[in-house]
Amino acid sequence: YINKILLNNHCSRPLMLVRGAIFDWDGVIVDSSDLHLKSWEALASELKLPLPNDHFEKGFGKRNETIIPQILGWSKDPAQINHWGKRKEEIYRELGNKDGIKLARGSKDFLKQIPASTFRSSIGTSTERKNVQLAISQHDLSQYFLGAACSEDVLKGKPDPEVFLEAAKILSITPKSCVVFEDSPHGIEAAKRAGMKTVALTTTHPSTTFMHLNPDLLVASLANLGIDQVEKLFS
Repeated sequence: YINKILLNNHCSRPLMLVRGAIFDWDGVIVDSSDLHLKSWEALASELKLPLPNDHFEKGFGKRNETIIPQILGWSKDPAQINHWGKRKEEIYRELGNKDGIKLARGSKDFLKQIPASTFRSSIGTSTERKNVQLAISQHDLSQYFLGAACSEDVLKGKPDPEVFLEAAKILSITPKSCVVFEDSPHGIEAAKRAGMKTVALTTTHPSTTFMHLNPDLLVASLANLGIDQVEKLFS
């Protein structure tokens, strides 16, 4: 649904774009950490199950299929994991509808900078498509993306490169001509494994957690980045 809507919005663009800009969602385009934390806490309360003290730091940006069995230790039953994961995202959207989903600092302004003549943009995220749709609707972002590869579109989560390779397919751009904007080390690892340029944002993780991955650029947020810096990565 989202891909069809976004593609329709871009159908009049010339097909001469040569670079791909792929954006992770949570922590890059939207500042959703508070809503995600509250939704995990609400789910744990519903289920009367414990939350480890460091669960959020370990799980942010990962798929629920990884978080529930490996980080929370709640269940290893696939059906139960799927059911609880969907309920968690329902709670997230309930909170998002009630309180609004905040944009990450500088994200929309940066999207406005991207020249349509040299870049196509898409989303590569571990979150559900409905979550992306909600924020896109709230902040009128559909014009900036050709489509989105979300958790439903892949079998493996980051650091596997699958989601970014799918996002590149949406753009019809080869991986080596794409740059990924990410806020998590496992996301940067996934982008590198996909053969893409990488821009690491320290919105949710300190800069020290990215050093061993040697990203092409390391910035505090999209507010601290100019499109000229990105273009130079392909020089």
